[in-house]
Amino acid sequence: MKIQPYVQKLQASNKYKKFIKEYSESFVVAGFFVLDYETGMNIHQIDYYVPSKKQVAAFNLDGEVEVRLLDMMHKEKKPEKLNLKTKIDLDALKGILEDEMKNRNITETIKKCVAVIQMVDGKKLWVLNCVLSGMEILKTHVDDETRSVLKMEKSSMMDYIKKMPQISQQAPKADKEALQKQLDQLNKLKQQLEKEKASLEKQGGQVSPEEIEEKA
Repeated sequence: MKIQPYVQKLQASNKYKKFIKEYSESFVVAGFFVLDYETGMNIHQIDYYVPSKKQVAAFNLDGEVEVRLLDMMHKEKKPEKLNLKTKIDLDALKGILEDEMKNRNITETIKKCVAVIQMVDGKKLWVLNCVLSGMEILKTHVDDETRSVLKMEKSSMMDYIKKMPQISQQAPKADKEALQKQLDQLNKLKQQLEKEKASLEKQGGQVSPEEIEEKA
């Protein structure tokens, strides 16, 4: 799965042509992808920064091309321009992650991954947040040029939920709404997990993450 076909689809669309005509100073800042290894229902998005508005134009490329203007979390910081010609293809990310996971004795499987390609301090990085089979989140940075893993850390989803209220207090209104939606979803999952655990403790059984996700 390569990124370039999505770039070509974007540039051929009428919505992009209209957008770039109106905001000729805009430039690519990120590629945003949700890779669902269970269902194959993936999301492909390319983000442009619009200097005159200090906003990001997010182009969704699944089906008909759609665009939304979104506020940035830190408007005072101008993002770095990104060249979407990458050394690593989307379908190679899972293998890179799994190799490093083996080196670190992480035995869970990757269920879903949010992959963002962007420039960070002049370096093209893949910033990956993956949901593992053990209800944990794997956060990883991969250098696109060298394919090397610069950072990998695993945390429980419950730790992520605890941090969400602190983050949302510091975010502007638009970001707070998005963060609150994520928090509500995670809280729902947490409540379902606790409910299923309590029920199965009475029965003397165990519940799998897959069963919980189906009921959440």
